[in-house]
Amino acid sequence: MSVADMTAAQAAKAPPARGKKRPPMLLEVIRREVITEHMIRIVLGGEALEGFPAHRGGGHIKVFLPLEHQRAPVLPQLTEAGVVWPAAEEKPITRTYSVRHFDVERRELSVDFVAHGDEGPASRWALAARPGDLIGISGPGGPDPLLPPADWSLIAGDMTALPAIGALLEAMGEEARGVVFIEVESPTERQTLHHPQGVEVHWLYRGDIPSCLSTLQIDAVRAMDFPESGSVSAWVGGENSAVLSLREHLMGVRGLKKSQLYAVPYWRHCWNEERYHQERHRIMDELK
Repeated sequence: MSVADMTAAQAAKAPPARGKKRPPMLLEVIRREVITEHMIRIVLGGEALEGFPAHRGGGHIKVFLPLEHQRAPVLPQLTEAGVVWPAAEEKPITRTYSVRHFDVERRELSVDFVAHGDEGPASRWALAARPGDLIGISGPGGPDPLLPPADWSLIAGDMTALPAIGALLEAMGEEARGVVFIEVESPTERQTLHHPQGVEVHWLYRGDIPSCLSTLQIDAVRAMDFPESGSVSAWVGGENSAVLSLREHLMGVRGLKKSQLYAVPYWRHCWNEERYHQERHRIMDELK
């Protein structure tokens, strides 16, 4: 079967029934947009996006990348017995990303990739991506909504969390109030984010300090005043050490309960996705 036939066959699959998981989708690159020096937006399209949920910005998705000898990744299959993966020599490279935006009318899914050269397979793929390239996607997952409803909200994260943060801000109502801390390396990584007037957005610049040694986010949260009345919620994401520090402070010092907080460590310094996979799930299970 040719790549074109394979794409058509996968795209022809009907959307899953309500309450059922969506099977992995083979999608096509529509365009590539450079957002900042180290952030690339890949816009994906395909008939398989029919029925993709409209209001899951920031939701977790799995990205399946082709191997060097492939034009299209061989996707895992969702069966009654569970997920069936292809043989090791055909198994796609798998990474976790966030939905930046889904345009229902145009049926286009935007995913932002942090570009750090050829150091990682996802960055390498995004830097070279061209219209017509093929990639696999499954999801979205994570709680719905990602940010628990409240009178006032705290959002904090690093550059890997920036796509989800941007989506969360766009989903907020105009009456929303809160504070956002975004840690990046330098002002060149600053993006224009749309947010309600009652939400303050603060950019924190790390400079040459490694992510795992930076305390910018936790220092900023410790120094701020929380509202004295009304309900509070929080969403934090990014490097493992920063997320754990924020979670400990928010629950142990500020008194937030599990239902008020969603904390997701996306990565850990010097650990690749495969090595960190089980550790991430252990951390997430502690909040359930």
